[in-house]
Amino acid sequence: MTGLPTAQTGGVLAVMLTITNKTDHKASYAVQVDFEDPHGKVVETRYTGAENLQPGKKDQPIVFSRRPAEPKLTPRLAKAQRY
Repeated sequence: MTGLPTAQTGGVLAVMLTITNKTDHKASYAVQVDFEDPHGKVVETRYTGAENLQPGKKDQPIVFSRRPAEPKLTPRLAKAQRY
C-alpha cells in the first residue's frame, strides 16, 4: 500500500494497493482498507480487489477516501482475501 500525493488526487486521501497473484492458478482478491482518525477510530471503510488475476501478475487499484482532508486520516490494510 502506497500513499499518493494529494496534489495528484484532487486534494483527497488516496492509496494505491499492489495485489500480486503468487499462486500457480488464476485467482481473485478482495481487500478492505480502513481509514482511521488520529485517535485510532475507524471513520471510513473502503473495498477494492482484483478479479481473475493470472499467475505471477499484479494489479494496482487505487482506493480513495470520501472524507475531508482534515483531520488527517491514516489508511490501514484491514483484510485481504484470495478466492
